Amino acid sequence: MATTTSRRSEATTTATKTRPQGTTLRLLLVWVVLIFGELGLAARLVYLHVVEAPVLLAKARAQQLTPLRPFSARRPIVDRLNNILAIDESVYTLYVHPYLFNQPAEVVATQLAPIVKRSVSDLTQLFKTAESGIPVAYELSEQVVDQIKGLQLEGLDLSQERQRLYPQADLTSNLVGYVNGDHEGQAGLEYSLQKQLEPVARSAKVSFDGQGVLLPDRVPLNLIRADDQKLRLTLDTRLQRAARAALKKQLNHYRALRGTVIVMDVQDGSLLALVSEPSYDPKRYYQADPELYKNWALSDLYEPGSTFKPINVAIALETGRVQPDNVFYDEGKIAVGGWPIQNNDYAYAGSRGPLSISKILEYSSNVGMVHIMQQVKPAVYYDWLARLGIGHKVGSDLPFETAGQFKPKAQFTSYPIEPATTAFGQGFSMTPLQMTQLHALLANGGKLVTPHVVQGVFNSAGEATWKPDLPVRQVLAPTTTQAVVSMMGNVVSRGTGKPAQIPGYRLGGKTGTAQKAVGGQYSSARITSFVGIFPLEAPRYVVLSVVDEPKGDDAYGSTVAAPVVKSVIETLITLEGIPPSHPAEVHPQPKKQ
Repeated sequence: MATTTSRRSEATTTATKTRPQGTTLRLLLVWVVLIFGELGLAARLVYLHVVEAPVLLAKARAQQLTPLRPFSARRPIVDRLNNILAIDESVYTLYVHPYLFNQPAEVVATQLAPIVKRSVSDLTQLFKTAESGIPVAYELSEQVVDQIKGLQLEGLDLSQERQRLYPQADLTSNLVGYVNGDHEGQAGLEYSLQKQLEPVARSAKVSFDGQGVLLPDRVPLNLIRADDQKLRLTLDTRLQRAARAALKKQLNHYRALRGTVIVMDVQDGSLLALVSEPSYDPKRYYQADPELYKNWALSDLYEPGSTFKPINVAIALETGRVQPDNVFYDEGKIAVGGWPIQNNDYAYAGSRGPLSISKILEYSSNVGMVHIMQQVKPAVYYDWLARLGIGHKVGSDLPFETAGQFKPKAQFTSYPIEPATTAFGQGFSMTPLQMTQLHALLANGGKLVTPHVVQGVFNSAGEATWKPDLPVRQVLAPTTTQAVVSMMGNVVSRGTGKPAQIPGYRLGGKTGTAQKAVGGQYSSARITSFVGIFPLEAPRYVVLSVVDEPKGDDAYGSTVAAPVVKSVIETLITLEGIPPSHPAEVHPQPKKQ
């Protein structure tokens, strides 16, 4: 027994001696692992903070920030006096969800009826058609929305939308155009200047809290600044309204098909008025004939007739083949290449004999014009017409312009009848806008300006951020154009343009009455016109009126179109405060006793 106990004691003593050595090894191993772990963690932290920092920061921002683009209104369109022609506004559609009503349906209907202008019974029946999403009223204004919100009814939903307003309605629709349901321009300037009318796209990333609510202190200041720019036109709506009234009066009196009036500043080609009738309401464009969407003053062609005669006289003078004091014999009726040509009044006036160039314009003699242009070689004549842009577009800023029609040079120079008919404004065609441009050329000393209706895009400080490119070409000598304008003054003072006379003032002008070509043949229908240059002493404006298919035996340029131009110039005198050049005619001196 003693021996066994002694052995156990020795074993215990041995175990006690060896245990500290094993524990130390284990502790050492743990420390090594911890040290390497800390070193790895430190290395990882260094890697994340130094190497991966930009990538992780970008990921964090992407998770915390959401892209937001606020509502941006289409830029307004204004006239030269900043009268609004087109502007965006917020409108609302009211939806109801009957299952959410906190009042009986009859009570809701009773409170809504006077605001949305529907009967109580109508609304009550409407609420029974579905449990949710029932449209009740459209295009509600902010004021109406405030009334609805003031009811504090549950189950009502107001959806905000953009709407384009046209305060001038059909007065300027042929110029301004309209936008469709997607707010995209479809006609007029709304179409051609879509890029300039769209606001600057502003977007930014904003922060939301855990509930999805926008944090106001995290919204960039520049995000909520509205686009303050607007498209300003050269148009004067006061003059536009007066021109339309004068035109409509003649259209109704002569039961005409359509008409146009154009007022241009001859110095730069800016259009102060451009009326095209009939017109349409841009807010209800879908109810109008699509033909009305275009402006026929620049999209449709016509033969200018006698209003082109002053242009031909200028060409003849510019070539040097004709002098202002030359005289030509007017037989009243001639034949060219086997084709008969006669004056419009030949039946009762017959032959007028020798006439000066001024008298040829005063009488609007077709035969006299043929003799004048026969002095110019056909090839030279053709080249001058091409130089003036005949057969081409004028390059206006309005859309859907049509290029004029003109015979090929080989045909023009091979058949004598071609230059002969061109001499009195037939056998080729152009737009009324191009006719206005050519008379501006006479009025401004021979410069071919670009007709335009847009001044540019301007900010609230009045600074232009965009302007159209408006090329100008010097085509005729000022001495040539001055001579022609003087002759046009005689047309109004003692010729066919007498109906356009205004006491105290002097203007130049030219009448036009042309047969309409239908299917390549001339018909009995007429297109009448008158163009005026004012003031005669220092030309500043050209006014053209064209009336298509007036009815009646007395339907001529002098009777139909000239009174329109006279009325428009009288309005110009009032608006611009133009003093009379001959005041004695306005305020005659009393006769001495």
